[in-house]
Amino acid sequence: MHKTRIAMLGLGVALIACSLHAEAKNEGFGELTVDQVQDLIAKKDADIFDNNGKDVWEKGHVPTAKWVSFKDVKESDLPADHARKLIFYCANTH
Repeated sequence: MHKTRIAMLGLGVALIACSLHAEAKNEGFGELTVDQVQDLIAKKDADIFDNNGKDVWEKGHVPTAKWVSFKDVKESDLPADHARKLIFYCANTH
């Protein structure tokens, strides 16, 4: 996992997690640390989505991350299991 941590730190990205459950009032959007994301990847407890430009994704991305356009995420891009944690990230810190 050391290489995973280095790759994730090298991106310098903001990591955002969200839940698909509308009724999950205490969950929703929030920030995660690199260590938290690394743990979720290791446990296979989340799906990771890279919202950078496709050219940036092709050069390097968080392990297991799937590329999706930030302005064109479709239901078919997301897992069928609505209980899964979703992590979206990009290089934009705003």
